[in-house]
Amino acid sequence: MWHAGFEALLLYTNNTRPAAVSWLTGFVPYWSEALLVLVADRPPVLVAALTYRVKSWIERTSLLADVSHTPRVGLEAARMIASRRDAAVGVPDLAALPAGIAADLRAGGVKLADASDMFAQLRAPADPAEIALAVKAASMARRALAQATGKTIGELIASVEGTARRLGAEEVYIAAAPDLAHDGRLRRIEGDAILGANFALRASVAYRGTWVRLVRTFGASAQMEDAMSELAAAVAELPRKGALGCLSSFLVEGCRIAQPLEPLMGSRLREEAQVLPRSIVSVQASLNIRGQAVLAGVPALIGDAGEAASLLINPAFEP
Repeated sequence: MWHAGFEALLLYTNNTRPAAVSWLTGFVPYWSEALLVLVADRPPVLVAALTYRVKSWIERTSLLADVSHTPRVGLEAARMIASRRDAAVGVPDLAALPAGIAADLRAGGVKLADASDMFAQLRAPADPAEIALAVKAASMARRALAQATGKTIGELIASVEGTARRLGAEEVYIAAAPDLAHDGRLRRIEGDAILGANFALRASVAYRGTWVRLVRTFGASAQMEDAMSELAAAVAELPRKGALGCLSSFLVEGCRIAQPLEPLMGSRLREEAQVLPRSIVSVQASLNIRGQAVLAGVPALIGDAGEAASLLINPAFEP
């Protein structure tokens, strides 16, 4: 903050954009919204739209000096830094700050500046704790996909989600491509769908605020093994531009600021974000193995300058 010329930072969080505040404090909102107020010479304070009855829970489970409760989080945050009316206040991901909160902050005399690049550079390198959490989440996803059972797509999805939650996952979202011979898109399934001979499931799993994705193709075990080997070889070349060009289609997601899994690189992306050294990413790809369409996906750790990226877990789906 000092080097960037900011005397304060304001970080927004809600249940779809929790990653910046959870990285700094451990607080993960289950609904509603909040602003984290960081002033250079004071401990962090959370201004939350949650009711007062959750104050003790937040304070027990998060690294915060205090929690303030109000429905107008922007006005309260502005009040906290009102004595610094002429100070530069940075907001990571300023473009995504809700308009109402931004208006309340400005009405309170706060001048906002975008701090996205500064925060993204700080956020990217994963420390040992974050790597361990990502490995834990990936292990849950792998076990859940390995133990998937059921005769219908609905039963399979329920099986994967149930296993992941029993293992301790805080959030689980399952997407499916029910018949790879006709459609390779992974999507949320409403109701039921006819299963083809080969189909794929993607498990997005969160553990203590850390998200990963894992993709498994069913019905093509030999091809799946080869696909994972090919994907691992391509991932090892990241973040070099064109590293995944050998794959027919791919997507690299990671956390830059507030979204846990934000598209960074992809065969269908018009604009790509920089994949920084020592960051954790989830890579998905569509491959053609001996004439068979295979979807595969696994989380990886980007290497330091000049080092190869590596998969966070062994991608074999063994029960």
